[in-house]
Amino acid sequence: MNAPSTHSVSSTTQTVELYPLWLRIWHWSNAFSFLMLIVSGASLHFAGSHWPLLPFDTARIVHNLFGILLTVAYVGYLLANLLGRNGIHYRPQWQGLLGRLWQQAHFYGVGIFRGEPHPFPSRARCKFNPLQQITYLSVMFGGMPLLIASGLLFFFPEWAPERLLGLDGLWAVAITHYLLGLFLTAFMLGHIYLATAGETVTGEFRKMLFGAKAGEE
Repeated sequence: MNAPSTHSVSSTTQTVELYPLWLRIWHWSNAFSFLMLIVSGASLHFAGSHWPLLPFDTARIVHNLFGILLTVAYVGYLLANLLGRNGIHYRPQWQGLLGRLWQQAHFYGVGIFRGEPHPFPSRARCKFNPLQQITYLSVMFGGMPLLIASGLLFFFPEWAPERLLGLDGLWAVAITHYLLGLFLTAFMLGHIYLATAGETVTGEFRKMLFGAKAGEE
């Protein structure tokens, strides 16, 4: 998420909804599903320890249920981005990208603490800043499909290869699934933190709850 533009849009200018209702519903349902997968996954991983969050049998049911819900929601999200307008926000402009990434990183590391304006405010043709765009592109079209695929191999172990990377196939899948889970959990924590970096601490959360518009360029 990033801070909205500080300039007002004329009433005669056509505006575009940056966070349509379907996207907001998907976002919060996906966040809840992922949170439940973290809790149940930790309980499964540390089963038998003195601090399980959920009993093993309960955690297995919860993990499978929310894994299925996450998968179904992701398929809908993928189709909506491929067929609808929202997909344009994931298409980077490669020319000058490294410079824009550095500019955004400098803002997060230095500028934000000096009260400097956001270098890349939300706009109709791209609501993400360059760093967000590359990160979301990697996570949503790289990390998430791999997480789901490895989870499905657990759900249907007969589909897993017998050997993978010199290891037992299902064991390699388990390691991959665990590492992807850690990576996406770290992303989620970073995502929540950066959501507080808008014009106000709660501004970006309100945008994802109630929507936000930007003028066409």
